[in-house]
Amino acid sequence: AHSEVPVKPASRETAMELLETMAVRSRAEAGVIDYRVTVDLEDPNTFRIIEQYEDEAAFESHESSTHLDRFQSEITPCLAEEAELTRFTVTSETALPGP
Repeated sequence: AHSEVPVKPASRETAMELLETMAVRSRAEAGVIDYRVTVDLEDPNTFRIIEQYEDEAAFESHESSTHLDRFQSEITPCLAEEAELTRFTVTSETALPGP
């Protein structure tokens, strides 16, 4: 999954703290392969969350977690506009030389 989280410039520091806490808690969940927060190089007030789960059950467990509910209520006042979540279903993965 990929989330785009646009925050108000005045709320950036608070949002960063909330996102960092959310990432640490989410990576500790069973079935979470990775959960990373990044900053958009072109818009430093846009954060991106890259999430990877072992299976559907792990994703559903994360979506119903108490810390996600708390995060969503705490981050809402920081948002410049509504956050967007895109979910991907991956059936295979191939490593390629990059970039």
